[in-house]
Order: sequence, then C-alpha cells, then structure tokens
Amino acid sequence: MSEKTQIMDEVTMRRSLARMTHEIIERNEGVQDVVLMGVVTRGVSLAKILQANILRFEGVNVPAGHLDITLHRDDLSQEEKQKRSQVSVFPCDITGKTVIIVDDVLYTGRTARAAMEAVITQGRPKYIQLAVLVDRGHRELPIRADFVGKNVPTAKSEDVQVRLMENDGENAVYIER
Repeated sequence: MSEKTQIMDEVTMRRSLARMTHEIIERNEGVQDVVLMGVVTRGVSLAKILQANILRFEGVNVPAGHLDITLHRDDLSQEEKQKRSQVSVFPCDITGKTVIIVDDVLYTGRTARAAMEAVITQGRPKYIQLAVLVDRGHRELPIRADFVGKNVPTAKSEDVQVRLMENDGENAVYIER
C-alpha cells in the first residue's frame, strides 16, 4: 500500500514561484530577451505562472511557449517517438535570447537534456537556463537547475507528484512512497 505525503500546498507553491520569478529577474538583470519554454505538460502551466508573475512584478509580458521533448528522448524507439510527438510552440525567434526551460520536477536530468536539445534545434540562444519547482536529486547526467522552488531529497523508490490547478484541479506537491 502506498503512502502519500503533501510537501507543498498552494501557499508554499505560490511563494516558491514568486521567489523563483524574482531570482530570474535578478540573475538576468531584468527580463529583456528572456523567453520561457515550458516542458509539456506541467512545465507549460508553470511557465504561464512565471510569465504572469514577471508581468506583475516588472510590467513586461515575456514570450512563453511550450516544448515537446518526445523526439529528443533517449528511452523511446523511433516509432514510439513518432506516435507520441506533439508540436513545440516557440513564441519568437530564440537566437541570441535567454531561454529558460521550465519543468515541474528535476530527477535524473534526462528530460532537461532532451529539452536543451529541442531548444537548440530551433536556434542558437545566448543562454539556456533551467527552472524547476522541485529538485529531487538522483542525477544520471551532470545537470543542475538555475532556479529551484524546493529541494526535496527522495529515495529512488518514491514518486514526486506535482499537481497544478490547470491540469489537476489543485495546487500541491506530494511524495508517494
């Protein structure tokens, strides 16, 4: 029988995302030339939240798109990639821009690697940064997030579930054992 523990509620998620937004603004000395790219599915919702926060804090509506990494995954056959693939939506030319890849959970680093590859196929950004709501550790690749909502040491047997209002009807993060 599995046990589910809530590690973030709506209030802590909102605070973490507000802090991440301020960190993005500070590290990039503003948001000129910043483009947010959310990894399908929950990364897209998180990118929209960061975009709204930037608009509220800075008065700038930064471009935001969504990134399908299916064709760049290393765990699917070519046939599976073709079946599952969706279209990424880049809101502008990313050449020379700071592209911030947004995702819900950073685990092995393989999704982040695939996302970087997907970005690079569309242009040559000046910088690529990574923003994640939860970093749970257990990297298989030398990848780290630039902006993290919460570091949560986990066991490999545990599962981290990010639930977002837009996708799941609530804002919360759970660990399932």
